[in-house]
Amino acid sequence: MIKKKVKRVSSVDKVATFQKHMEPAKTKFGLKHVLQVIVGATLLAVPIGFTEETWRLGETLPLWNIISILFISLFFIAIFAYRNFSRNIPDFYWLDLVKRIVIIYILSFLIVAMLLTVIQRAPWALDWTLAFKRTVIVTFPSALSAAIAGNLK
Repeated sequence: MIKKKVKRVSSVDKVATFQKHMEPAKTKFGLKHVLQVIVGATLLAVPIGFTEETWRLGETLPLWNIISILFISLFFIAIFAYRNFSRNIPDFYWLDLVKRIVIIYILSFLIVAMLLTVIQRAPWALDWTLAFKRTVIVTFPSALSAAIAGNLK
């Protein structure tokens, strides 16, 4: 006959376990996540950045529309990040969420800016508004793919 050991759980253990599950959701953003964001941003920056349609769109759209695209992009990243990190916990770290959103967008913007500069489609010294417009247009899908890739386990 095999005897099984029975572990007694006290009420203190139950409270500690409950509190452990109710801790606020932290949005830790380490080196692994940064690398995932870089790969994710590059994933869509390359095919979209090399299309002539996005270059022409940057030439024709007014600056107000480009700023709107920038805010829409930040909004979509925020929705995605909030959905994946809130987990319906009331003590959510909002500052960490904002940091994650800003880091994702800035990294994506820098990658797209670098790519468009290398292929000579972002003339920062000659016409910075055109370079900015083209970069924001390509950063929109690039940042969304970076947000998704940054959440891979």
